[in-house]
Amino acid sequence: MKKIIFILTLALFSGFVVKAQDDDNDKIRDKMREFIQRRLKLSDNEAERFTPVFIRYFKDWRQNLREKDNLIREQRITEVKIRYRSEFREIVGENRSNDVFRQQKVFIDNLKKIREEQVKGRRDDRINRKNLP
Repeated sequence: MKKIIFILTLALFSGFVVKAQDDDNDKIRDKMREFIQRRLKLSDNEAERFTPVFIRYFKDWRQNLREKDNLIREQRITEVKIRYRSEFREIVGENRSNDVFRQQKVFIDNLKKIREEQVKGRRDDRINRKNLP
């Protein structure tokens, strides 16, 4: 009986972890979409049409990030970008369709900087606590 309760507890806990990761991915996706829409200065109509395409793109892009082989991962991501560029082009035009990916890179770079600063801050806090009398 204890084994069954333990297994159910583990299953329940792992479900919460997966759900939390999905929520984080959705938050990042939505923040990225908003960032790109602002940077491209999309009209309300463009933004409305852009959102479902971007959500599909993000899902495909994110799925290909899991590839372990770097070369294959880069190839697949490039294929995803090429496939979605034509859909973005229909919504935002030729020039801004390429800017979607540039702005995505800017967003990711900013996100990395923020995370590095958070990690550094936590590290500094731990060092400072160790040095307290």
